[in-house]
Amino acid sequence: MSYNYCELQELIEINSYTKNKKGVDQCGHLVRQKLETLGYKTKIFEREKFGDHLWFTSHKKAGKKMLLLGHLDTVFPPGTFEGFREDEEWIYGPGVCDMKGGIMVMIEALRNQKNIHNIDLFLVSDEEIGSDDSRSITYELAKEYDYCLVFEAAGKDGQIVTARKGIGTFYVDITGKAAHAGNNYAQGIDANQEAAHKLLALSHLTNLELGTTINVGRIEGGIGANTISPQARLIFEARFTSSAQRDQILDEIAQIVHTSFIPGTDAKLDGGLQRDVMEETPEQAQLLHKIEQWSSTNIPTEHRGGGSDANIAASAGTPTLDGFGPYGDGDHTIHERASKKSFEERIELTSKVLAGFMANETE
Repeated sequence: MSYNYCELQELIEINSYTKNKKGVDQCGHLVRQKLETLGYKTKIFEREKFGDHLWFTSHKKAGKKMLLLGHLDTVFPPGTFEGFREDEEWIYGPGVCDMKGGIMVMIEALRNQKNIHNIDLFLVSDEEIGSDDSRSITYELAKEYDYCLVFEAAGKDGQIVTARKGIGTFYVDITGKAAHAGNNYAQGIDANQEAAHKLLALSHLTNLELGTTINVGRIEGGIGANTISPQARLIFEARFTSSAQRDQILDEIAQIVHTSFIPGTDAKLDGGLQRDVMEETPEQAQLLHKIEQWSSTNIPTEHRGGGSDANIAASAGTPTLDGFGPYGDGDHTIHERASKKSFEERIELTSKVLAGFMANETE
């Protein structure tokens, strides 16, 4: 099929950096117009600092319910990466695959349906900074649905995503005691040295065979070369592939933080899980099988190290599949692009899936 990308261009040319509330809301307003034309009703979760989260609900019949999940925000501040362009194979622009392209796949697939029912959408405004504000809403909404499809980018060969790592971000604040490094060295308690011990201990928790990684991405501390450091800070991220690994890693992190390698130091742990692990489940496998039947397609699958709001929906117990947006690369860089071929294939696939769901799972 030949697709006109004018509506996608309109979305992309609006800067919707997460902290640009005006731009995010402008994108949300455009999407709202398109969906309300299809008969959707909109509930707005108004936000002061971020764009509003939008929940679009359809007519309901007896049977199961499906949630389509996505986000309106991008990672690009105004002036850093803007504009839309295309060639024969690719579309270029901020959010083209992450994930304004995915939003347009949803909309076009819904336009291909008759008498839409039992298919709702939830679009959040803060996914790119961890969904801290929208997480609880997504979690509670997902519980109300039998299935959830998420429209992050597809894999290179059309894969959908069946598993994603869980992610936690943590802050360790270490307190020592300042002293003159020349005159009173022994009277000081070195917070920087304690931070070094903790950094190494945390890094040793990484197990690449299990897919567990700990990355201490930032360290701060001290006053100057002639002063024993009275304070230090570590900022680190943990990623894991299973709930068992999650529990073990969280326990080991706590033990490291509360162990004083340098006597007299004290440490405080803040932060926590941003997105719980998304694991394959029998219920998810059943959903995949149904989708393949509805679409008459054998769909390849993959696991990803990065998180998305699919993690949140899956943690609510809802069978969830991700990667229904178009394939692209360069996301989170100024080279972001999406494949036209994949875009059109995803519209066709999703159209069949939604039609099959309504025909077979509702009355």
